[in-house]
Amino acid sequence: MRKYFSLLLPAVFILVMSCSNDKKQDLKIEYEKYTLPNGLDVILHTDKSDPIVAFAVQYHVGSNREKLGHTGFAHLFEHMMFQQSENVPEDQFFKIIQNAGGELNGGTGNDGTTYYEVVPKNALETILWLESDRMGYLTNTVTKKAFANQQNVVQNEKRERTDNQPYGHTSWVIGKALYPEGHPYNWQVIGEMQDLFNATVEDVKEFHNKFYIPNNATIVLAGDFDVVVAKKLIDKYFGEIPRGNDIEKPKPMPVTLVETKKLFHEDNFAKAPQLTMVWPTVPQYSKDSYALQYLAQLLSEGKKSPMYKVIVKDKQFASSTPTYNNSQELAGEFQVTITAFPNIKLGDVEKAVFESFEKFEKDGVTDNDIERVKASLETDFYNGIASVLDKSFQLASYNAYTGDPSFYKKDLENLKSVSKDDIIRVYNTYIKGKPFVETSFVPKGQPMLAVEGSVKAKVVEEDITHATEVKIADTTEEKIVKTKTSFDRSVRPALGEDPKLSIPTIWDSKLANGMKVYGIEQNELPLVQFNIVINGGHYLDKIEKPGVAYLLTKVINQGTKNKTPEQFEDEIKMLGASIWISMDYTNISINVNTLSRNFEKTMAIVQEMLLEPRWDSVEFNLAKINVINRIKRNKANPSYLAANEFNKLIYGSSNILSIPISGTESSVSSITLDDLKEYYNSYFTPSISNFHIVGSIKQEQVMNALADLGNKWLSKDVKFPEYQYSAQPEKSKIYLVDVPGAFQSVINIGNLSVSATHPDYYPLQVMNYKLGGSFNGKVNMVLREEKGFTYGARTNFDGNEFNGSFTANANVRSSATAESVAIFKDIMTKYRDGITDEELQFTKNALLKSNALRFETLWSLIGMLQDISSYNKAKDYVKQEEEVITSMTSDKLKALAQKYLNPDKMYYVVAGDAKTQAPALKKLKIGEVEVVKE
Repeated sequence: MRKYFSLLLPAVFILVMSCSNDKKQDLKIEYEKYTLPNGLDVILHTDKSDPIVAFAVQYHVGSNREKLGHTGFAHLFEHMMFQQSENVPEDQFFKIIQNAGGELNGGTGNDGTTYYEVVPKNALETILWLESDRMGYLTNTVTKKAFANQQNVVQNEKRERTDNQPYGHTSWVIGKALYPEGHPYNWQVIGEMQDLFNATVEDVKEFHNKFYIPNNATIVLAGDFDVVVAKKLIDKYFGEIPRGNDIEKPKPMPVTLVETKKLFHEDNFAKAPQLTMVWPTVPQYSKDSYALQYLAQLLSEGKKSPMYKVIVKDKQFASSTPTYNNSQELAGEFQVTITAFPNIKLGDVEKAVFESFEKFEKDGVTDNDIERVKASLETDFYNGIASVLDKSFQLASYNAYTGDPSFYKKDLENLKSVSKDDIIRVYNTYIKGKPFVETSFVPKGQPMLAVEGSVKAKVVEEDITHATEVKIADTTEEKIVKTKTSFDRSVRPALGEDPKLSIPTIWDSKLANGMKVYGIEQNELPLVQFNIVINGGHYLDKIEKPGVAYLLTKVINQGTKNKTPEQFEDEIKMLGASIWISMDYTNISINVNTLSRNFEKTMAIVQEMLLEPRWDSVEFNLAKINVINRIKRNKANPSYLAANEFNKLIYGSSNILSIPISGTESSVSSITLDDLKEYYNSYFTPSISNFHIVGSIKQEQVMNALADLGNKWLSKDVKFPEYQYSAQPEKSKIYLVDVPGAFQSVINIGNLSVSATHPDYYPLQVMNYKLGGSFNGKVNMVLREEKGFTYGARTNFDGNEFNGSFTANANVRSSATAESVAIFKDIMTKYRDGITDEELQFTKNALLKSNALRFETLWSLIGMLQDISSYNKAKDYVKQEEEVITSMTSDKLKALAQKYLNPDKMYYVVAGDAKTQAPALKKLKIGEVEVVKE
């Protein structure tokens, strides 16, 4: 038996990242690793920049440890880990963490399962108590009732993420074809529906006892804590958990194909055909896996790539060509996925892929190509460790799969050492002329679009009239036998003193053209993130031609007056920067992420793009085709259909906000390049714009870089239209958007509400928290945790400068549609009577204490600055919000609920199968049921 020893003099490593460009910058991440006698690997990383701690535990067990007939167990058990343990009562795990102001979750993959918490530093002992209890003392608490509930929850997760989505079964088909029966990657992490149904309590207990053991886990603690104190607490809570049997580490199991396999499936939710091609490659950290990453980028990313030139630009078969190499612990896959435009034959797409490969062979790889990819990888690396939680994940993962957290020094060296010859070699070794697995997913009724010679895939689809459900029987409470321990683990650790709220120092200034500039200096990483937010967005579209603003955001970053789209993109990538444009109903945002040392150069590119757009007709036509086809594909998305109908109802047809920001098929078809220029000339102005910047950079440097923009970008007056809103319903009505064959129904219930500038807006956020603003909200605890009807249910007050809305939402099992609608209505009705003092205190604790977590990442700080500029808030508005929370009483909360929550006067929108659901919805007597055909 292998022996483990606690290191009396723990190893301390410094992880160093040397930048590849002009100036050398070293990033040091100091950590300490030691091993407890029971085999548990412990990694400590201190970071005093924020008063928070992050805890991550990675168990070296994923779906790769399962066997046929018992698939989905790793993920199903992840759900069970949040139920209860011997000393933590049922459904208290989320509540305890949220009550401390923290956040938590878990995730399961093919090779590992990770759980995490991020909390204010005074809750350190609490998370160690919770995590140790479910590691060592959970098995005795797995009851039949709790297990049956989570079986139903996971089945609904499968419906939501796989069965009810276009192309949702693609991974399943590929797994069966690429990996032989018995190979751990032959099945999906979510598992088979029948296996989930057949699982037993005994199965799950056996799984926990075998894999959830100290000697198969790594824990990482990162953040603001005292190392000596942390070690004592870790030893106290984890040290006595018994070591399990030794588990053999999985060995690589790469696969090869003797011949190409081509399969097709008629997809009920697809409006356009999709081609996927997969070649088997190598496991993670293999030398060739790094060159395959480069190959994927060079083949498909950017306007210089052969796949873009052939498939997107020349043949106009699709709008993008995502390609990647996914090397995991046992094997690897090189995957190309092309979602073609409607009615495009996938055989033609396949030929275009191979034509792209031929172009790659002819053009070769240049030194500039290599440097461009390296610069991108460097920025990606920094973004990947931007928070203490990110660092926890990285350290845990490297330790689990290599035994050495400092391996990412070697990992980065391997990435940076890839040569042109390596890229050509892996292309010839794994891709060129080699057998592959290919899937053609085509809209139902259009098998002629599949690649010729494809065989029909044996996809198993659920009968919605007999949906799989584990019956949750009312049973007598099952007695929990507690394990004898060295101290009383039922005593919850007391929280220390709450950390004081520390609002980052905000500076602000103004350019010569009047544009306001807001900034925060944050020097932890050599990164800068900034955005220019231009007010208006979709709101300034003409109602007779919606979609102009959206199409503009797809075109304006496609080159400049003096740079072709390809030159523009290449210049950005050589800086390791990224520029993307987003928009919503009320603004357009130019977003930028770059290395600090490249800020001035990046800003110069942004200014050139903003002031001298290219108006490239080719790029305009490509963008227009892309948007139109995306609108067509959305017509198969139940969530899109539900949201679209809901907006039509609450805003009314004469309001621009009733129309999707992308416009309609007919409106986008009529848009010209002159329409984009008109919008740009009218509304792109500093008079309605703000600049926000966060990162390792000083105010003086920022203002110097912006001075030229302040002089050249001229202000102009903008008049915002005033829209009328439709009268809200005097009585409720159900609108059933028909999605034939839907495995789930999407429920949206709500009405028009207040804007983000209304005095009641933030008090409504507080009022809503216990209703459905978090996992522990009433709607989620009933619909998910009690009934098992959904993967998640929430309620939300959402607002902007002009208006707002209230929405209650869930995706539920089709056969549970009517009952779920009734439950939503019942909970909201009862909520109007107020909540208990205990529930009010929980709300206050969760919202007040979570402020310690709000300002850690650069983008969260950008969001803070944007709130200040958009809504004219004070720099210390967070303190004002705290006053609202503190002063909230039961009577105030009740008054808000009675004023703004009236389920008898709401719109009830359901997107689902009308044939099976309309009769049950009519029986509810909530209101008339109108079937909407799209």
